Amino acid sequence: MVYSPGMTLFPPVEDIPIGELATTMGISFTEATPDRVVATMPVEGNRQPFGLLHGGANAVLAETVGSVHASLLAGEDHIAVGVELNCTHHRSATDGIVTAVCVPLHAGRHVSTFHITISDSANRNTCTARLTCFIRSE
Repeated sequence: MVYSPGMTLFPPVEDIPIGELATTMGISFTEATPDRVVATMPVEGNRQPFGLLHGGANAVLAETVGSVHASLLAGEDHIAVGVELNCTHHRSATDGIVTAVCVPLHAGRHVSTFHITISDSANRNTCTARLTCFIRSE
C-alpha cells in the first residue's frame, strides 16, 4: 500500500520495531504520522573520542527514522532499504538528546526520499540528512 493523503494506518510509536543497533544507541520514537516521524537519541554513549556526538551516530539516527518512515508509508508486506544517505553536520552536540524530524520529499511505490533534520536540546540544527529508500516486498 502506498501512502495517500488522509491515511491513518500508522501504529502507535511503542509498536514500531527499531532493530538492534537503534536499541543499543538509545533511539526512541516519539511521533509517527504519514507526514512526519520523530525520534530522539541520547548524546551520552554515542560520542566520539573528543566528547562530541559521533557523526556516524547522526547517520544511524537519520537512516533509522527515514527507513521506518518509508516502511510505514509503503504499508504491510513491504520493507524499505536505504540506498543513499547524505548527512551534513552543522554543529556539535556534547550532551542531552538530539531529535530527528523526518518528512517525505517523495513517497513512491518503489523509491521514497526523505529530509531529516537533527537538532540538539536547545533546538539548534546539528545535522541535516537526505535518505533515499528502495521499497520492496518482504
